[in-house]
Amino acid sequence: MTNERTIAPSLTLLALAISAFAIGSTEFISVGVMPMIVDAFHISLATAGLTVSVYAAGVMVGAPLLTTITGRIPRKRLILLIMTVFIVGNLLTAAAPNFTVLLIGRVVSALAHGIFMTVATVIAANVVPMNKRASAIAAMFTGLTVATVTGVPLGTFIGQHASWHMSFVTIAFVGLIGLVADFILVPAGLPMPAQGKRGSLLRIAKQPTILLSLILTAIGYGASSPVYTYLTTILTKQGWAASASVIILIIYGIAVAVGNTVGGRLANENPLRALFMMFAALAVVLIAMLFGLSLQVIGLALILLLGLLAFMNVPGLQLFTMQATEKFLPADVQMASALNISAFNVGVMAGSFAGGQLVEQVGLMSTPIAGIGMAVLAMLIIGALARREY
Repeated sequence: MTNERTIAPSLTLLALAISAFAIGSTEFISVGVMPMIVDAFHISLATAGLTVSVYAAGVMVGAPLLTTITGRIPRKRLILLIMTVFIVGNLLTAAAPNFTVLLIGRVVSALAHGIFMTVATVIAANVVPMNKRASAIAAMFTGLTVATVTGVPLGTFIGQHASWHMSFVTIAFVGLIGLVADFILVPAGLPMPAQGKRGSLLRIAKQPTILLSLILTAIGYGASSPVYTYLTTILTKQGWAASASVIILIIYGIAVAVGNTVGGRLANENPLRALFMMFAALAVVLIAMLFGLSLQVIGLALILLLGLLAFMNVPGLQLFTMQATEKFLPADVQMASALNISAFNVGVMAGSFAGGQLVEQVGLMSTPIAGIGMAVLAMLIIGALARREY
């Protein structure tokens, strides 16, 4: 990023990925321990789903707000502070005596999540050549995908054999490892982001291409959430034992990791075209789920395909928003990145809420309906962006 940089970019990306692994684990762990939370607090499945949607809301609000507030804090100091808050949030969740305190802990963790991913994404994109930026973002996001490979199943396993409290304690410990990695591998001399002029939110809201890109992120990324939020419960309904579910979650996570890596490579040159193909494939899988999700073997195969596609769009969505902002509002790249992180979580929140409504009104296996609508709408938005000749 500068000539003074003495730590290899790959090592900085590694530190960021380790922290992202901790953050990814806490984002998704409630999916794995949701049945335990239902039993512990005697709440409905839809209410327990708030552990996903409230977390997403915390990221949504926290990312742009904290980006504005923390703009003058040196990047390394900021990341260390973020990881400290993250650890505190997870310890609060682990110690929660009731569901309300649990949600408060989730919000504290979510505030750390939003600002971390905003800062880390911009750093990752700027330590590599222009034609490798999507791959660099994918490398940083690998921490999130590895969390689905090992973090979520491990947390689920710990919850099943110890308690859901210990799952969050474990994540806090992983966050401590991330804190140490950032302290060692993130250089102290990182350049500060350009101080944007006042009114960046209004400028972004008035720029059609950037605004559409943010909407695309929310709608497109959220398309897998209606099913994923209730994945553990779906696996139980399909007839899989708890021990088998842990193994399935690991395989699901491997599919996610592969999809994320492939998605980064596909999006390096033309992210918009790659995204259209990804959402088209996702729509086909979700439509197939309407007919086959309740079948044990076929349903499992469809879930693994969902895993392959769920994170494939992330590098392209983040890169396209950054490219659009660099072209039209270069002074507002940091804020646009923060808003895009928010948009990811708007999608999670909207998707998990829609899934919850379908669970209550229609049934568990109807959750793909919401995802289909979101994937198709994402394709329409891409068409609108293409017509603008970005």
